Amino acid sequence: MSEESIGKKILFIGDLSSFLGNAIKSNLTDAGYEIIFAKAKADDISAHKKEANIIMMHLIEDMEKLNEALVYLKDLIIEDEKLFFLIGYESEIEDAKKVIPISMITGTFDRPLNVKKLVEGLNEKVSSVENAPRKKHILVVDDSGTFLRTIKSWLEPYYKVSMVNSGMNAITFLAKTKPDLILLDYEMPVCSGPQVLGMIRDEVSTSSLPVMFLTAKGDKESVMSVVSLKPEGYILKTMEPDEIRKVISEFFEHQKYKEASNI
Repeated sequence: MSEESIGKKILFIGDLSSFLGNAIKSNLTDAGYEIIFAKAKADDISAHKKEANIIMMHLIEDMEKLNEALVYLKDLIIEDEKLFFLIGYESEIEDAKKVIPISMITGTFDRPLNVKKLVEGLNEKVSSVENAPRKKHILVVDDSGTFLRTIKSWLEPYYKVSMVNSGMNAITFLAKTKPDLILLDYEMPVCSGPQVLGMIRDEVSTSSLPVMFLTAKGDKESVMSVVSLKPEGYILKTMEPDEIRKVISEFFEHQKYKEASNI
């Protein structure tokens, strides 16, 4: 999310022509929000995605029909750091969470809907996001889904965490989004951690991104083989959660000191 105000423009996905839709639109407009409408289709959402930093989706169609839009929104929320809200019955919202992880959902509003409470809840969330200090963004790259979920649970209370499960997915992610730190698995199939770091260093737009290896390989030979690629460090997967968080915290503190020294 931009360090500037996120503004009060909402990309609303769903039906605004019904009685409830009109009530939602009227109350949000009265509260100072500008409403931009999009159909629950990936191409229509894409056409309007740059117009607002808040997305609100009204789950009024069959969930199978909404799946395409939800899959597209999952990537969009990560890439463009959108605030994302869902309106629907409890069962519909639970189905949507099977596609979009709860960590990416800013808020939910259950039906039957109290429109006044929707506006109040939206204002509260928007205000808290605007006033909160920006969390550092960490990209974790590892081919183990179990490890990804584990380290995300360790880091997420303190950092914004994105995850990809292969080296090539990491390169695709970095083409659109630049995190503050990359935690990179050393040993992965198809494209190893050192190979991924080589590609990151060779690309002008990513060459200066800080990278730490996540590895079970702490031997001198493995470390020396990637010295020329200038990783910021190595985190052993056998380390305790508090130790891993300490290494990352110390790295960001050092970065802050370097930035202050260059002012």
